[in-house]
Amino acid sequence: MGARLSRRRLPADPPIALDALPPELLVEVLSHVPPRALVTRCRPVCRAWRDVVDGPTVWLLQLARDRSAEGRALYAVAQRCPPNSEDEEEFPLCALARYCLRAPLGRNLIFNSCGEQGFRGWEVEHGGNGWAVEKNLILVPGAPSQTCFVTSFESLIHLECDVRFPLADPTGSRGWCFKRQLVDLVMEGVWQELLDSSQIEICVADWWGARENCGCIYRLRVRLLDMYENEVVKFSASPNPVLQWTERGCRQVSHVFTNFGKGIRYVSFEQYGRDTRSWVGHYGALVTHSSVRVRIRLS
Repeated sequence: MGARLSRRRLPADPPIALDALPPELLVEVLSHVPPRALVTRCRPVCRAWRDVVDGPTVWLLQLARDRSAEGRALYAVAQRCPPNSEDEEEFPLCALARYCLRAPLGRNLIFNSCGEQGFRGWEVEHGGNGWAVEKNLILVPGAPSQTCFVTSFESLIHLECDVRFPLADPTGSRGWCFKRQLVDLVMEGVWQELLDSSQIEICVADWWGARENCGCIYRLRVRLLDMYENEVVKFSASPNPVLQWTERGCRQVSHVFTNFGKGIRYVSFEQYGRDTRSWVGHYGALVTHSSVRVRIRLS
């Protein structure tokens, strides 16, 4: 009879703690953790983990896993134009961490674009009876909320003015309903070297319209500003006024900024509107679904 095999199991190897891993393996393991958990749960564990999260390598590994055309282009730019560590004095996290957390590419960077939260996020000047928020007259495709901002007639009343940005009426007369939003691209997650790389396009769009029973005038101005809020380049749209009893509905104005040079940090999104009849109430231009989107230029 043959010898019977022993059924005794060999002693199992003791588990290896993560803090015992070589640094390069620790970085690889942590790079699979979702960005928010990486910052809120992993970073506070110990000094070694904090150093990994505060460094660029773990975030570059996360960027490298996006194999889409945009992802590959972004990873190439990140390797060629890495963020400067000097901005860490202004922001609590490194630039690549902010990018992965905020995911700015393709996202609308305008806050409260349809007025669903009143005037939060906007600097406002009221002309006539001021601005109001109402339901859309017709469906606006892709809008996060079917509400819109509505203007009124002109007067010389100006409230809630930001003293850093006095009203600059494109028609040469004061009294329009005016509002703007200032988008900080770096705060939203686009690091400065990426903005300066000539691989970035900034796409802006706005929906505007009129009531059928009252004509209106609408103006849009979008300016790219440097870190001191000096204008570098701008786009202006001045569509023909809508006449009374001619049309009802919304249409879109859009523009793409490209090859805008270095030093851009802010986007100033500025809207003007009023009615053509000077009626009491809110019969002027309707504006909604404003957007500022950043994308990688593939060609």
